[in-house]
Amino acid sequence: MAQEYLPKAQKGDIRLFLLNGKPIVIDGKTAAIHRAQAKNDIRSNVHQGGSVSIPKISKKTLDIVEAVGPKLVKDGMFLVGLDIVDDKVMEINVFSPGGMGHACRMNEVNFFEPVIHAIENKLPV
Repeated sequence: MAQEYLPKAQKGDIRLFLLNGKPIVIDGKTAAIHRAQAKNDIRSNVHQGGSVSIPKISKKTLDIVEAVGPKLVKDGMFLVGLDIVDDKVMEINVFSPGGMGHACRMNEVNFFEPVIHAIENKLPV
């Protein structure tokens, strides 16, 4: 896999969790994390020593969600993690969008609950 290098990624990225093409928001708190790089590493991976904080979700970020959300739903992407730098989507994590536990702990909110309810609603009765 090849990926364009984005110089603005030096300041980290935002992993924003989408459920059915929309951000998961509870009590005004969004399921997202800002991932910052470890010293001497170009990746923002938490498991590689990166750190996490609560991101500011900008209008630009929400515009990205509005643009890609319907296509994700159309393609059957139920729960994804968008990795966003500035106004670009670096990656769409569709198989294992990790980091939601960090978002839960930092925001003191259970973002998993709406995911479980949405899964339950998809199951045949």
